[in-house]
Amino acid sequence: MRTECLINGEWVGADSGKTFEVTNPATGRVLTSVPRMGGAEARRAVDAAFAAWPAWRSRTAADRGKLVGELGRAMMRDQDRLAGLMTAEQGKPLGESKGEIAYAASFLEWASEEGKRLYGEIIPASAAGKRILVLRQSVGVAAIITPWNFPAAMITRKLGPALACGCPVVIKPAEDTPLSALAIAELAEEVGIPAGVVNVITGEAKAIGGAWLDDDRVRKLSFTGSTEVGRVLMKGASEHLLRLSLELGGHAPFLVFDDADLDKAVAAATACKFRNAGQTCICANRFIVQEGIHDAFVERFAEAINDLKVGEGTGDGVSIGPLINDAAVEKVESHVRDAIGKGGTVRAGGERVRIDGLADRFYAPTLITGMTPEMKIFREETFGPVAAVTRFKDEDEGVRLANDSEYGLAAYFFTRDASRLMRVAEALEYGIVGANDGGPSTAQAPFGGVKHSGFGREGGRYVMDEYTEIKYVSWGL
Repeated sequence: MRTECLINGEWVGADSGKTFEVTNPATGRVLTSVPRMGGAEARRAVDAAFAAWPAWRSRTAADRGKLVGELGRAMMRDQDRLAGLMTAEQGKPLGESKGEIAYAASFLEWASEEGKRLYGEIIPASAAGKRILVLRQSVGVAAIITPWNFPAAMITRKLGPALACGCPVVIKPAEDTPLSALAIAELAEEVGIPAGVVNVITGEAKAIGGAWLDDDRVRKLSFTGSTEVGRVLMKGASEHLLRLSLELGGHAPFLVFDDADLDKAVAAATACKFRNAGQTCICANRFIVQEGIHDAFVERFAEAINDLKVGEGTGDGVSIGPLINDAAVEKVESHVRDAIGKGGTVRAGGERVRIDGLADRFYAPTLITGMTPEMKIFREETFGPVAAVTRFKDEDEGVRLANDSEYGLAAYFFTRDASRLMRVAEALEYGIVGANDGGPSTAQAPFGGVKHSGFGREGGRYVMDEYTEIKYVSWGL
């Protein structure tokens, strides 16, 4: 388990010698300590990346892709070790952690091949003595800031395409889950990615982020996290006109029409809502069910929820692990109290689960009926294992309720009507739509939101645009 940071190929501590503790959210026990770095170390990481940029961008796409692919294969070789580390620092069930490692490696595999397809273009000129060339070139140093809920995948989804496009990176993982990032950096070093191309530092978010925003050598910043922090970064990025990709908060609706396949809808709702204890940016939060199928859906959904096992992520058959910290549990409780106070009815769960010997951070998977737009749970992202249901009469009302949010990351709906499928998919104001699909995320597809959920796309060929510039060459013969 690496506990130092990687800057310019060297494993180092903070200049001040300060550290902060990393704890297991399930037990509350300290796992280890990592460096509490700040602005000075952040600037040195940029020094290293900027110095490494000319040589890295000059390598062939095949050469860069080979190393990116080898990093993905190294992650899969060490899947069990990396998954155990992730469960220890993040809390999710071990099976989910293993799945995330495979998911994270898939982004590296995809980027390793997609980098070879960064094609330019020759455009017919308007004069006989000219040629018009269009080139795609590396943006430069890319800063990556990631959240705690997917500590491996949120890094590789950015890291793979950045490296494949010729961009060296500086990475700041979330304070709650730095160990997965350091483990990935260690593997990057192992497979032969040159010193300075991948740099990972841990520590003070404001100081590190501020140093990168103030440094005009940083040409790109990709952030996944809250809308509130995204606004701060966008303001700071204006000074140097820094290119941004922002994948921010979500508050996904899950529409179920009367003609839906009930078995598939309930299974998808359960998986989509309760993966990672509801701590995902694209998990369903607002279940909007047509009145003809509402009661049957609620009954089946409650049965499925009651079958979910709560416990430490390493336990057999555990589906719901701990929430990341005490504040997360308190937010869930406040949303449930508010919903009950405004007329909601708890059909499953609705309270903490206390387990001997473990931290008080477990919350029962919960179902609330009678959700209204006045409730916090309708307006705010709960980020916990709570599903709230309301009913609607017709398609227009269902779509209106689904779009009644400032967020626009992901939405889901279930129907067997082919015409409705196209109408609703086009009408939903979201960047990702799962039509009869509760798990749309995959490396080859564009991932990102609209409205207050940010801008930019990650995944597929679209993410390569985030790390390249277009250069036009007018060539006089």
